[in-house]
Amino acid sequence: MSEVSIIGIDLAKQVFQLHGAGADGSVLLRKRLSRAQVLPFLKKQPRCIVALEACATAHDWGRRIGALGHEIMLIPPVYVKPFVKRQKNDMADAQAIAEAAARPSMSTVAVKTKDQQARAMLFRTRDLLVRQRTQLINALRGHMAEYGLVAPRAKANLRRLEKALSEPDNGLPALVVESGQTYLDQIADLTERIASLEARLHVEAARDTAARRAQTMPGVGPVTAMAMAAFAPPMETFRRGRDFAAWLGLVPKQHSTGGKPRLGRTSKMGQRDIRRLLIIGAMAVIRAAARKGLPEGSWLARQLEKKPRMVAAVALANRMARRLWAMLVKSEDYREPVHAA
Repeated sequence: MSEVSIIGIDLAKQVFQLHGAGADGSVLLRKRLSRAQVLPFLKKQPRCIVALEACATAHDWGRRIGALGHEIMLIPPVYVKPFVKRQKNDMADAQAIAEAAARPSMSTVAVKTKDQQARAMLFRTRDLLVRQRTQLINALRGHMAEYGLVAPRAKANLRRLEKALSEPDNGLPALVVESGQTYLDQIADLTERIASLEARLHVEAARDTAARRAQTMPGVGPVTAMAMAAFAPPMETFRRGRDFAAWLGLVPKQHSTGGKPRLGRTSKMGQRDIRRLLIIGAMAVIRAAARKGLPEGSWLARQLEKKPRMVAAVALANRMARRLWAMLVKSEDYREPVHAA
């Protein structure tokens, strides 16, 4: 009997489906195991490739299975989907994962360490609390507008509503004042928690060598640097900076055929957290340049002359991504480009 060379596992909460294939693609095993049975079963198997979808809990399983000596392949779900035959069920999913892993050109995801996932949790927790605070501020603005108290967007304008609610002769019903104060208390609590998380992000960013180096580039702060450390694979994974920019989704989407290249909007098919932060950082660089002025004939000056500001920001974010790749691969700090006279 042939040895199993690839085992595809369809992950779940309690019941896992395994599909084992030989080197020639033949089906050698199909098993349905409980959570407690997975590791003991794989421990008895000869060393082989164990393929998983890069989804929730995949990195933890990848670390645990990798400790048994198996080679781990984490495959993005979008690359597994074309291999699912007709009906979708756990058995078909496990087989599709195994077949996708057998492709020599298949793109995979690096297994994250516990520290990387901890940083990702810190980043995502801050991001969630910021969104919740924004929701509360907008809800309070909407309620107060019904009583003629209008405040512009942004957290800085919240004091206007806070002042109006605290005035004794504001003409507002007592129930509105009480409800508004509840909003303000929640916003203040979230602001305090966000500040605490941001302080921890700054500490982590100062502790990490790559994060410190990334912050030498204009438009890259501690939050962006920590997002790079938490979500990006090692820069050596990419052959060149253009590949890293493509992984982030900062390149045009292609609809090319018949030898005619047709490029559309930004693909947005990569890591959205880093992409969003790089675009925000690029907008900050453009706003600073608008205040201070740009050297005549510089790349950014030419972009802003012929393109809308947002399009120029995306182009600058692409350029920043490629420079970050070069900085981290070559272990060099950012150097300001020299403009031709």
